[in-house]
Amino acid sequence: MKNDISNRQDLYLIVSEFYKKLLTNNEMVHFFEKFKEDKTLEKHLQILVDFWDNVIFHSGTYRKNAMRPHIELHQEKPFSEKHFEIWLQLFNQSIDEHFEGENTNIIKNRALSIAAVMRIKTINS
Repeated sequence: MKNDISNRQDLYLIVSEFYKKLLTNNEMVHFFEKFKEDKTLEKHLQILVDFWDNVIFHSGTYRKNAMRPHIELHQEKPFSEKHFEIWLQLFNQSIDEHFEGENTNIIKNRALSIAAVMRIKTINS
C-alpha cells in the first residue's frame, strides 16, 4: 500500500518526477527548454511545490497568478489539446507511482480543473 501525500517533500518528489518526464517527452520538451539548466529547474520546482502546498495544505506559500506565465508561454509556443492530455497523463503518472489516498485524489482533481481552465484561456479563446 502506498502512502498519501502528506508534506512538501512528497510534493517535491511529484514535481521533480513530473519534470523528468516532461524533459524527456518529445511532444512536451520544447515548452520546457529553459529548465534544462539545473539552477533554473530547481528554482521552478520550488515554486511548484509552493503552489501545490497551498492547494493541498492551504499553506499560503503561493500568492502569484499561476495562469499568467502559461498564457504567455502559449502565445510564444501554442498549446494543443494533445499537450494538455500528455501533461495530465504525465502528472498523474508521477503521482500514482508513489502515492494514493485523499490528498492524492485532491491534487489529481485540481490538476484536471486547472487544465480545463487553461484550455479555456488558451486554445479555446
